[in-house]
Amino acid sequence: MLQLTERLGPIAAAEADDSLTLRYDDRIKGRLRVTLDSGREAGLFLDRGPVLRHGDGLLSTDGSRIRVLAAEEPVVTARVEAGLPLARLCYHLGNRHVTLGIGEDEQGSWVRIAPDHVLEDLAERLGARLQHHQAPFDPEPGAYTMAGHSHGHSHGHSHDHSHDHANGHSHGHAHEHDHPHPHDHAH
Repeated sequence: MLQLTERLGPIAAAEADDSLTLRYDDRIKGRLRVTLDSGREAGLFLDRGPVLRHGDGLLSTDGSRIRVLAAEEPVVTARVEAGLPLARLCYHLGNRHVTLGIGEDEQGSWVRIAPDHVLEDLAERLGARLQHHQAPFDPEPGAYTMAGHSHGHSHGHSHDHSHDHANGHSHGHAHEHDHPHPHDHAH
């Protein structure tokens, strides 16, 4: 079985020896038995890291370069006017920590989510027109995973924070740090 062990970042189709079409839920996994688009059996043996994006390359132990493709899967595309309506929709969905794609095409701006009746209702209340269909789901990477940055370090002190929210609850946060800080914390 072919072993896919290294992330290459985006590669062109012409640079690939084969391709691998995966649903979003499979592109977040580091260990997975897969079948390449050519029918060849393979296994993902990747370090924990960012989600495999449409167009990313993988290197196998035999030197083959495999291009990852986002599979078509059930999605909901919420179409809304660009500008403030799009920003408002993204804000409210993002505030719920929803994985979403953002784009535009000849029909206008859109936000794409996995099917979820609560989120669909929210999108409609914010003026979006919904389309249930099959399409590739390649959501936006989180701010901590963009440009190769991962927020996976640990810290060695803890904090309790109270935030005044309209709903009157507070959050306790603990962070473990194992690196020195240039400033002193008074806790």
